Amino acid sequence: MRCPYCGGSETQVKDSRPSEDGAAIRRRRVCPDCAGRFTTFERVQLREVVVLKRSGKRVPFDRDKLQRSIDVALRKRAVDPERIERLVSGITRQLESAGEPEVTSEAIGELVMAGLKGLDDVAYVRFASVYKNFREAKDFEDLLGTLSDGTLMPAVAPEPEVEPEPEASGRRRAGRS
Repeated sequence: MRCPYCGGSETQVKDSRPSEDGAAIRRRRVCPDCAGRFTTFERVQLREVVVLKRSGKRVPFDRDKLQRSIDVALRKRAVDPERIERLVSGITRQLESAGEPEVTSEAIGELVMAGLKGLDDVAYVRFASVYKNFREAKDFEDLLGTLSDGTLMPAVAPEPEVEPEPEASGRRRAGRS
């Protein structure tokens, strides 16, 4: 493994341990030339997947790009990092094991949206707004209608209507004490 700091080709592994529920190996490395330390991950790759973009361009599938997209949607959301890693690994595994050498970017976007919908509603809306290129508030309204029970909750709950109390008079009704 080449050192990211000095470019040295002989780095040493100082520590290895399973990561991501055993789906990867985390290795802590050190460069003997510059003493730089860095971490690498080793994962199983079942096959090369090529992504067919909307423009017609074909690019290799990039797991890190998928991770970054999901991280942006989940920014400042209280979601366990292990759940995020399971989502990314699950989508990657699904793409690799599908048996298709090419997958459309739309198919990947749909998998991400489905995963985020089950993980965090706000992240789902964030991702969908960029992925589906929302142009107006109506686009958000339509998407929000698809969440959970399909009804939109008002931003501010209306105050309940209260019947006015009858004016009290000095007289008492018969039969009441």
